[in-house]
Amino acid sequence: MSTSCKAIVAPSVLAADFAHLARDCDEVLKGGADWLHLDFMDGHFVPNLSFGFPVVESLDKYYKKQESETGHAHPFFDAHIMVSNPMQWIEELKKCGCNQVDFHIEAVEDHEECLKVCQAIREHGMRVGIAIKPKTPVSAVQSVLDIGRKDDAESIVIDDLLVMTVEPGFGGQKFMPDMMVKVEEARKRYGHSLDITVDGGLNPSTSVVAGDAGANVIVAGSAVFRTSEPESVIGVIRKAVDEGMAKRAHEVAE
Repeated sequence: MSTSCKAIVAPSVLAADFAHLARDCDEVLKGGADWLHLDFMDGHFVPNLSFGFPVVESLDKYYKKQESETGHAHPFFDAHIMVSNPMQWIEELKKCGCNQVDFHIEAVEDHEECLKVCQAIREHGMRVGIAIKPKTPVSAVQSVLDIGRKDDAESIVIDDLLVMTVEPGFGGQKFMPDMMVKVEEARKRYGHSLDITVDGGLNPSTSVVAGDAGANVIVAGSAVFRTSEPESVIGVIRKAVDEGMAKRAHEVAE
């Protein structure tokens, strides 16, 4: 599955009002959100719990019904699984409508296990994303990111690299600007063949920093869900990414 490396705004559902989840998701989607970012936590890999499959399945059913009645496309579900055993989650993630699964490299033992998880995600018809914590370097995932990018694009294993810009497990943390070195490194090495997501502490101002570094997917929680003007915030974030990508394209052309 390839990437166009376009600007993508993916509001984190964890920041929504769970008493009015569908309403809040509708509002950000109408405001221009491209994806819905779904944070799964198991209380083991990270010291917190979020929501489970039934919540996402309910959203999936809601949007399937909406699609059949109004023709509005079902939103893209991006599942970020902060869990200790990613393999056992894959089938259920597919059943509840997920389109992409971002699992953590720190949750697998070695390269071979990483490839098995990637293969299982792909076999279930979903895009494959790999996530790294703040203390994990890009070199830890380089061997799997490299596959297919120099010879056979059809054999590419990873579609998306998710760079955590906070410690995973809790919302509302401050953005870590020093993580942008990883984004710059990955964008320089892989060009437009890879979506690069930044997740944690993103808002209109930090999105400018992320966009300049080369990120094209912005996961923003409170900044989008807890504003009275999600369309305006999403527009500012998208502009920041578009300008960052255009700047990099100009630098390459020179």
